[in-house]
Amino acid sequence: MSAERYNRQIILEGFGESNQKKLANASVLVIGAGGLGCPALLYLTASGIGRIGLIDGDVISLSNLHRQILFSTADIGKLKAETAARKLAELNPEISIKPYPFYISQTNILDTIKPYDFIVDGTDNFESKYLINDACALLNKPLVFAAVSGYEGQLAVFNVEDGNKNKTNYRDIFPIQPKKGEIPNCAENGIIGVLPGIIGTMQAAEIIKLITGIGKPMVNKLLNYNLLQQSFYEIDLIAAPDNAYKIPKDESSFLKTNFGYPKDDKHYRVLEIDIKELENLQKKDSTILIDVRETHEIPKLNSANYKQFPMSVFEDLLDQEIKENNIVLLCQHGVRSIAAAEYLHEKYGINKNIYSLKGGIIRWKNFFTS
Repeated sequence: MSAERYNRQIILEGFGESNQKKLANASVLVIGAGGLGCPALLYLTASGIGRIGLIDGDVISLSNLHRQILFSTADIGKLKAETAARKLAELNPEISIKPYPFYISQTNILDTIKPYDFIVDGTDNFESKYLINDACALLNKPLVFAAVSGYEGQLAVFNVEDGNKNKTNYRDIFPIQPKKGEIPNCAENGIIGVLPGIIGTMQAAEIIKLITGIGKPMVNKLLNYNLLQQSFYEIDLIAAPDNAYKIPKDESSFLKTNFGYPKDDKHYRVLEIDIKELENLQKKDSTILIDVRETHEIPKLNSANYKQFPMSVFEDLLDQEIKENNIVLLCQHGVRSIAAAEYLHEKYGINKNIYSLKGGIIRWKNFFTS
């Protein structure tokens, strides 16, 4: 351990070499090398965490760069996990950094998080957040949670007891997982680039506090941050009644829990189409085009050509029988339409051809507004 590298924090009153050694002996897994994960990874690496794992199966795209600060334009198309690991190793070659270039799933998450002391949730969808939460609760792993959308962010520390022996997890705030596609993520809502940087850095700070024992971590508290007002407020968390939800008690029950994730590689994969294929399908007699956006979203589509069934009331459509053989789902960015397509596949199986417009209406805006 290089004393010079960490000199500025070693000389801090109340920190010293003893706490620096605690960092060097600790291990942290960051799930998601995106807007939250990038700043968290940078500061955890710079601080001297001895062993860091990062898991992400995605590749870098141009739309990532305004908030995912580990990457540059030259990295577009490369795997996030491997690219991030290489750059972090350049920042601090004294520590161990292991990339996991795949997505978390119900079948791999328990084995992946077991070797690590602390877990950081840098994901951006509810399926992952509930999956990570329940896995950490099952294995008793401290979890630093965060969520961001628009101009607001949240931060909390779960699975750690406070002085009153109170230990909370994500389900103590939101016991029931929303249905897939029911609540738009940042790809749909948008996000100001600096926001995940602020919250992700806070996640790194909470990890350092948990490891060293300095300060007061956000245990059993939910921090809410508003960027526009530069305002914070905290909510105290307490464990919900025993019958409010069920955390899986063992690996077998965990694998049986429905998180909205496929349990194996034989699952249905939504067939995404481009605008050319959409045009071809429109020419066929037995085709229906369904807009799953909410009624206030623009641009508006011609109701003579497109039926609207927002995701908020999509169950109404599932109760009806669709006569057409070809079903094309559309939304703003092609995220909710995939979820809608999966719901319809559960109902119709291979008896219908079900598609999602890749990139959504925004990507092909000229087609819909011309």
